[in-house]
Amino acid sequence: MRFQILGPTTVLDEDGEPVALGGPRVRALLALLALHAGRIVGAEQLVAGLYGPRPPEGVANALQSQVSRLRRSLGKDLVEFHPAGYRLVTDPQEVDARRFELLASAGRQALAGGDAERAAALLREALELWRGAPLADAPHAGAAAAALEELRLTATEDRVQADLDLGRHRELVAELSQLAAAHPLRERLRAQLMRALYGSGRQAEALAVYTDARKLLDEELGVEPGAELAAAHLAVLRADPALSKTTASRVEPSAGRARGRQGLRAQLTSFVGRSEELGQVSARLRAGRLVTLIGPGGAGKTRLAIEAAAQESGDVCFVPLAPVSAPASAPASAPASAPASAPASGADGVASAVLAALDIRDALLHHPDRPAVDPLSRLLAALADRELLIVLDNCEHLVAATAELADQLLAACPGLRVLATGREALGITGESILPVSPLGLPPPETGNPLDYAAVRLFADRAAAVRPGFAVDAGNAAQVAHICRALDGLPLAIELAAARLRTLSVSDVAARLDDRFRLLTRGSRTALPRHQTLRAVVAWSWDLLDEDEQRMARRLSVFVGGARPEAAERVCGLPEEVLFSLAEKSLVEFADGRFRMLETIRAFCAERLAESGEQEAIRDAHAGYYLDLMMEADPRLRTSEQMEWLARLDEESADLDAAVRWSTETGRLELALRLMAHGACYWWMRGHRRTSADLALGLLAALGETRFPGREEEYVMCVLITAWSGARNETLRARLDEARRLLPITHLPMRVEFLMMLLSMFTGPPEDFETIYRLLEEGRTEPLPPWQEALSFSGQAFVLQVLGRTDESLARFERSLAAFKALGERWGTVLVVSGLGALRQAQGDYRAAYALADEALSTALELDANTEIAESLCRRADALVHLDDPGRAWDDYVRAAELSRRNGSMETLAWAWLGQGEVALARGDLDRARTLLLQAREVCPDGWFSTEDTRERIAAGLAAISRAVSER
Repeated sequence: MRFQILGPTTVLDEDGEPVALGGPRVRALLALLALHAGRIVGAEQLVAGLYGPRPPEGVANALQSQVSRLRRSLGKDLVEFHPAGYRLVTDPQEVDARRFELLASAGRQALAGGDAERAAALLREALELWRGAPLADAPHAGAAAAALEELRLTATEDRVQADLDLGRHRELVAELSQLAAAHPLRERLRAQLMRALYGSGRQAEALAVYTDARKLLDEELGVEPGAELAAAHLAVLRADPALSKTTASRVEPSAGRARGRQGLRAQLTSFVGRSEELGQVSARLRAGRLVTLIGPGGAGKTRLAIEAAAQESGDVCFVPLAPVSAPASAPASAPASAPASAPASGADGVASAVLAALDIRDALLHHPDRPAVDPLSRLLAALADRELLIVLDNCEHLVAATAELADQLLAACPGLRVLATGREALGITGESILPVSPLGLPPPETGNPLDYAAVRLFADRAAAVRPGFAVDAGNAAQVAHICRALDGLPLAIELAAARLRTLSVSDVAARLDDRFRLLTRGSRTALPRHQTLRAVVAWSWDLLDEDEQRMARRLSVFVGGARPEAAERVCGLPEEVLFSLAEKSLVEFADGRFRMLETIRAFCAERLAESGEQEAIRDAHAGYYLDLMMEADPRLRTSEQMEWLARLDEESADLDAAVRWSTETGRLELALRLMAHGACYWWMRGHRRTSADLALGLLAALGETRFPGREEEYVMCVLITAWSGARNETLRARLDEARRLLPITHLPMRVEFLMMLLSMFTGPPEDFETIYRLLEEGRTEPLPPWQEALSFSGQAFVLQVLGRTDESLARFERSLAAFKALGERWGTVLVVSGLGALRQAQGDYRAAYALADEALSTALELDANTEIAESLCRRADALVHLDDPGRAWDDYVRAAELSRRNGSMETLAWAWLGQGEVALARGDLDRARTLLLQAREVCPDGWFSTEDTRERIAAGLAAISRAVSER
């Protein structure tokens, strides 16, 4: 099929017969799809093209109805549905508009190559495709239609040029006279008419054309004739033979003209980092005609745009839009900081700013019977034939006006390109959006912080205010901390570096909690909103409407960002408001979550405190995380374990914040429930220190308070404090209380994971025979599946202690089968490790090694650092007995490093113990003693699960003493 949209929308079948399409909406829909043939067109774009800026209610259903009608006319295979929109499945060259563009481009290339004959033929073929106004059935696609009309006029000029090169001067005079009259400000047409007249022997008339054009340009636009028209005038005056030659020779503007750099100031500071982004901007400007740099305030968008523009080989004009006041329709909170001399607001204001930057003066003369030409018309005429890059800087407060102007300029001026900067995209077809993120930051543990752009920027700017400053071993950690605390925002880093005039690096680092007070001394010549950190963020805040401000301040309660559903529930506003904040660079979207930079979050938190909503929103936040943990906790012990661990990794910081807030504000029962249902996640991920600190704070707040019915939650809180490894009389008393409140036979347990921890920290009774009988026979109701699987493991352990090895193995195998049936990897690691320990005790070290290796593989898959460290220690224990102390040493070292990071003191003691035993076997008594004493120092006492470690430490130290005495 062939699709015609350069005129009334028509579809021709393979025989060239028209296909019946139906009503005007269907034809308009087809025209819009054909314009982007082969590509997906978004539903919103189709709605705008069909119904205009104010679509009726139920427009989504209306669009689907029109699509269904079109599919009935063309066939379902030709109109595809996609989640992002719809697509016309056809070769783009089957659409006349696309074929026209290709032919016109080929004609222009032939013309540039001197083949005027071929150029004329191609361009005529292109122009013959037109049957009327383009997109005639799509009345709301004005910008696209205007762009096609501009291409048609340019192709006509190219065809005229080819005919002039072929010597057809006389036959072109009438046509060019009509075209010049229809487009009086089109300088290329005037120059072509002058050439046609001169080549027809009418030199005086050719000079008169120039005189009229110069007068009109001055009156209407306040500009002088451009290079091409001026060159044609000079050639006529000189009777240049090239004007009448039937060759490809043409009078061209002077090739030696210097590049224009209007408004582009030379920079006084070095450009640090951003080399990759700079390359991306240049590449996108080559590939397209509209590139928009978006990002938060202070991210360095303007500087990047300036550097990119400076690299351009052609003319550039830099247009600062900050002084242009926002239109009257802007939110009431929009900044009203434009100077008295600022241009008019809105689209005319932006156009006037561009005219001023281009140094196009106001027209001095106007005919009394003709209204003055508006700024946009003057701009369109001035740029119609010009190749130019315009940088529209800081357009966030004029997004709609800037978008409107850019759309019209790009449609009418094929040689124009636009590079815009702002907090949000312009949102027009053909826009290439490049987010400008903060500079790269060094992680907490890094080799050379100067490998990261944020630190290099700080060092560069600090050296400018404190000569001789350098980042070295003495201040590297503090400089990295400053850069991380300021989110890598270039402006904030520069403000911090400037404070080194009067403060030390450590002073700056220490005062960042009050960053808005600290960072207040920027360049006096910078925009007011770039002179302090608070002003940078306040500018963005003031551009938000009331709902956006409400969402932004409420969103500040999220420490680690939020998924849309979480933000909607906690903040009480629809997710569309959140999406709007992302579009305006107040929040970042990554991996399905919306996050605030810490600087923006601090500002919004101040606004939340001022609003009086803080307590209610934080309560909603804590309530949301309790519901989340109630849902997540049981799923951590099922086949969904991996997905939920990953989900809670995202939410970890906010879970901690919810516990902390609930504790600090006296919502202690809520805090207990959060702690209890967060324990399994914390244990599996090895978050020992943080969770133990939270639990200690909660227990201190509780004092003697107990909540009836929450005994399990209280005991879990006590056990969480125990897993930090610390021991004192208060904790011992609480563990004794836990034993009384919940004996090990308290089954089933409502807080499931408590079943595992209880025996680990309180230990079973001394009468193992009794505990086995109670576990086996004392239950009056069946256990849930996970607790049942764990109970088999517990029975296996008791049977092992009782010396009933075969029964113990059977119970372990039954437990392993139950955990695998659940798809629960953590329980699988637990049981495989137990089997390994049993084989180790039997002296079957090869089997023990194989089982430890299997447990390690599963723990690595689970990314459970505590279990990884324990499996490494078990494998190393087996390797020692297999006479492979080198590999054993490596496993112990790796286990020690993991344990030190996550605060697993019992495993750290085990790892140091193992290293000490290897050193002892090698005869290195001093090193062995040091390692064993370190192990004894960190090994928690009073834990049932560390009894074996303490016994081995004592035996090792005794062996060292004997060896020393025997010397």
